[in-house]
Amino acid sequence: MTTAPPAPAPTEPKNSLDRFFEISKRGSTIGTEIRGGLVTFVTMAYIVILNPIILSGKPDVAGDVLEFNAVGAATALTAGVMTILFGLVTRLPFGFAAGLGINAFVAFSVVGQVTWPEAMALVMINGVVIVLLAATGLRKAIFDAVPFQLKIAITVGIGLFIAFIGFVNSGFVTATGSSSPPVGLGVNGSVATVPTLLFVITLLLTGILVALRIKGGMLIGLIGGTVLAVIVEAIWHIGARGFDDEGNVVNPGGWGLTVPALTGSPVSVPDLSLIGAVDFTFDLGKVSLVALVMIVFTLLFTNFFDAMGTMTGLAKEANLADDNGDFPRIKSALVVEGVGAIAGGATSSSSSTVFIESGAGIGEGARTGLANVVTGIVFLIAMFLTPLTSIVPTEIAAAALIIVGAMMMAQIRYIDFADFRVLLPVFLTVSVMPLTYSIANGIGAGFVSWVLIHAFSGKAKTISPLLWVVGAGFLIFFARGPIEALFGVGI
Repeated sequence: MTTAPPAPAPTEPKNSLDRFFEISKRGSTIGTEIRGGLVTFVTMAYIVILNPIILSGKPDVAGDVLEFNAVGAATALTAGVMTILFGLVTRLPFGFAAGLGINAFVAFSVVGQVTWPEAMALVMINGVVIVLLAATGLRKAIFDAVPFQLKIAITVGIGLFIAFIGFVNSGFVTATGSSSPPVGLGVNGSVATVPTLLFVITLLLTGILVALRIKGGMLIGLIGGTVLAVIVEAIWHIGARGFDDEGNVVNPGGWGLTVPALTGSPVSVPDLSLIGAVDFTFDLGKVSLVALVMIVFTLLFTNFFDAMGTMTGLAKEANLADDNGDFPRIKSALVVEGVGAIAGGATSSSSSTVFIESGAGIGEGARTGLANVVTGIVFLIAMFLTPLTSIVPTEIAAAALIIVGAMMMAQIRYIDFADFRVLLPVFLTVSVMPLTYSIANGIGAGFVSWVLIHAFSGKAKTISPLLWVVGAGFLIFFARGPIEALFGVGI
């Protein structure tokens, strides 16, 4: 996150636009807000490419998948509408888009148990709960009750999970087919395919750009890697990797999901067919009630704490937060953030939440919601460019997953590991997520271990009642298989 420059001295409002957004009051100008909004879009624009890659092509329990272009259009639409809404309601320069980590949880965990429409219904339910908690003031109270170390550990664990997904999608890490070791490097211990090599090149290029604090470095890296992939495919015609009728790999050195070839027009009418594709009629014969509750809880917890921490950090960077981390219109901000989850579920683009990349626009001088209006308008324009984004191969997009994972990993520096009561729960949270391919398992391991270790080492009085409730819930979640078998029905 970039360091914000000192804000100019505030002056009297010049017009109604200035007065509404408090532009002069916060020491900014309309030109600065426009520039900041554009910079925020550039740093966030990768989500229009990345979110479809994470969500599309993943079969649910019924074998159905989401189409890439439809997810891309829905992602841009939701990001545009929610970013503008947040800017108008809160007057804060925090951009919105599909949350990384939440979308991965939906794609790699939730749809293994329910259909896509049911999964998005659960995302919407999560959003409704967030709105109710925020409106009543309980959201902030709960946020303050959970140990700081666990909040950070969840962010770090999700970062490692996202990075692991990136390594697998790129072909850099592959299954060995044996029990030990279960995974290995590339093909027979080597980076042996052109797509994986291009992943490495894109990762290093993007890493250099981000390290140099180049505005939009991640997007530039994705575009650069994609252009290189298109050129390579045009010359060598690598083609797609696939499977024959017997399950054998065909063209093992090919592209994983998307062949980077330019075909047709880069502009088209956006495919908005996913809007309203939700289903609240869950089949309890196929998925247990406790599993549905724990899915919503995991969505709620991830959405809940990630957004609170991000907004607090951005507000501090913009010099809009007090010593306690409170910022202007905080209650409205928390309510609208919950609405983002509802909107994301309703459009099948996953929960829409505040983006840490908004710090780039703040670093450029953005201080008000006018910057959000600019960012949102550009996202709406991006809806018409989804065919252009569909040529990005999975191997190239995987580089962005690694970069985001590294950024989230950096939060671990705020944890003091001197106390083993803290060290072990944090370690379990961070490690269990990628190793079990489940965000829910990592959160559960962290909460249960925190409660038990503190309770039996003389620190029971330091445990919030909330943690006891959550810990008990996760014990049921981990034991739901034997419990269902014991009672003979789904619970």
